[in-house]
Amino acid sequence: MRITDVRGHALSSPIEPPQTRDFHGGKRRLLKRDVVLVVVETADGEVGFAPAGASSSAMREYFEGDSQATFADLVEGPIADALQGETVDAVTDAHDLIDATDLPERARHEAASAIDVALYDLRGKRAGAPIYELLCEEYGTEPDTRLPMYASAGMYMEPEGYAEQARIIDELGFFGYKYRPGIGPEGDLETIDRLVDAVDRTEIMLDSHTWWKLEGGTYGPETTADIVEYAGEKGAYWVEEPVAPDDYDGYVELSELGVPLAGGESEESPAGLLELGRTGAVDFLQGDVRHHRGYTGCAEAIEFCRGRDVEFVPHNFGTWLGLIANAHLVAAAPEVDLLEYPVFEDDPALDSDEDPGMYPFDLAFDVIEETVDVDDGKLSVPDGPGLGVTVDLDVIEEYPPTEGAWTEFIYD
Repeated sequence: MRITDVRGHALSSPIEPPQTRDFHGGKRRLLKRDVVLVVVETADGEVGFAPAGASSSAMREYFEGDSQATFADLVEGPIADALQGETVDAVTDAHDLIDATDLPERARHEAASAIDVALYDLRGKRAGAPIYELLCEEYGTEPDTRLPMYASAGMYMEPEGYAEQARIIDELGFFGYKYRPGIGPEGDLETIDRLVDAVDRTEIMLDSHTWWKLEGGTYGPETTADIVEYAGEKGAYWVEEPVAPDDYDGYVELSELGVPLAGGESEESPAGLLELGRTGAVDFLQGDVRHHRGYTGCAEAIEFCRGRDVEFVPHNFGTWLGLIANAHLVAAAPEVDLLEYPVFEDDPALDSDEDPGMYPFDLAFDVIEETVDVDDGKLSVPDGPGLGVTVDLDVIEEYPPTEGAWTEFIYD
C-alpha cells in the first residue's frame, strides 16, 4: 500500500475540577488526560487509526532530550516526512523507514508503535478481517475473543476506600482488582487486609510504582520487601513495579521472597522487555502495543514467554481505542489470556449502580462510536475489519489540546 497522509491529532480530556490525591509524602494533582490519535491514509482512500501518547510531560517520560513539543508534532513532522509517498509491502517496511530518521531512539519506538497498529488496522480493513485473525495466521493459533480482564483502578485512597472499590469490581465479575498503594507503609498493609476481606472471587494486584517515585526514601528496600512479602502471604496475584524499572538487581532480590512480580510497561523497547524477562525475576511481563513497537514488537516478548514460567500480560491504560488494540493481541497470541481494563468515572460499559472509577476521562469512551462489550468482567473483541471499531473524528474538535502536564506530584 502507498501511504499518502500521516496525521497526529493531540487531544486533551480535562478533569474538572482538578482532583488532589494524598499519598505518603505529598499530593498528586490530576488535571487532565492527554491522547494522540494517529491517522494513516493510503492512495486508495483507506484510513487506519492508532492511539498514542501526547503531552510534553509524557514526552519527557518516554523520550531522551528535548520533546520537540508534542508527539503529534513528531507524527506530522519527521514521521510523516519519512512515510508519505512511500509504498510499504509489509508493516516492517514502515519500521525501517522510521528507524532511518534521526529521531531519538525512544521517539522512534513510540512512532513505530502507533504506525504499526494503524497499518494493521488498514491491513484488516483491506482483507475484510479483524486484526486478531491476521495475528492468528502469524502465530498459528485459533482466536479466543472473550477475554478475562482485571480492573485497573484504586489510586491513593484511605484503606476503606480501596476495599469499597474492590467490592464493586468483584460484583462486576472482573478477574482482578489492581490498585496503587503508597499511602504509607502501615496504610498499605491495612489496605491489603481490607481487600482480602472485601472480595470473593477477584484477585488482588498491587501497582507499586509510587514506592520508588517517592522522595525521601520512605519506602526503602527493607520496607518494600516487608510489604511485598506480606502481600504474598495474603495471596496477592502479583506486585507490579515494586522497584524502579532499571533496578534489575532489586527485582531479583525481591523475587527470592517467592511473591509473583510484574513489570515491563516502563521498558522503552522490545529489547528492554526481553532483558527484564531474562532476569528470571518477573512472573508477568507487561508489554503494550502502544509503546513496544506495536504488534510486531510485542511478538518478540510473547515468543520469549512461550514455554517459560513467565506470562505476557499487556499493559493498557488509556482509551477504549487502546483497549481494543491490545485486545486483538490477547485474542490471538499464544499463552496470553488476560487484559487490563482501566476504570474511569461514569464508564458506560459497566452495569453497576455504584461507580468504581478513578477520575473522569470522557475522551476514553468518546474516541469510538461504539460501547465496548463488557459482561461479567470479560470483553468481547469486535469482529469487524481491522480494529473493528469506528473512530469518532468529532473528538478532534471536542477535545482540543491544552498546555501543561496532565498530572503533578507535589512533595512535602
